[in-house]
Amino acid sequence: MESITSLPFIWAFLALFCIVMMRANATYWAGRGLAAGGRKTTLQKHLDSPAMLRAEKIIARWGAPAVSVSFLTIGVQTAVNMSAGLGRMPLRRYIPATVVGSLAWAGIYATIGLAAFDAALSAAAGSPLALLALLLLAAAAALALHLFRVSRSRRLDRSALADCPVMGQETVHPVVPGA
Repeated sequence: MESITSLPFIWAFLALFCIVMMRANATYWAGRGLAAGGRKTTLQKHLDSPAMLRAEKIIARWGAPAVSVSFLTIGVQTAVNMSAGLGRMPLRRYIPATVVGSLAWAGIYATIGLAAFDAALSAAAGSPLALLALLLLAAAAALALHLFRVSRSRRLDRSALADCPVMGQETVHPVVPGA
């Protein structure tokens, strides 16, 4: 990031624009590849179901605004671009939406975004307490994510066992000697 922040604004903007365009399109094409590959497996009946065809029509019609707005969010952009690929959004709608979103993203990060990032790093580097607070915050976030995933997998494990004919309802049959 430091190499980009040291560039004049226009070069930083262009570099960020190119980076986000490549990333968004790579994610889109990964989704398209997964959809195409899934159609060559037993998932084909689900991927070609009436519900999926309706979803693809909705994505084709209304997905472009979602793609553009996703660039203004954190953590949603990849999911939206992947969904656009999985839903086979037409390129005539996807590319313009990606260009608009990438322009906004590059503009934000070339001005406010990178300045805020640099300010946070400078504050943390200048104050041992701020650095400790950042580390504790990152550790707390990692722990919360881990606990969420563990609790979710345990819930899923229990619900899977309840449906299992072998492990679900255990009935104890008494053993009668000589019977």
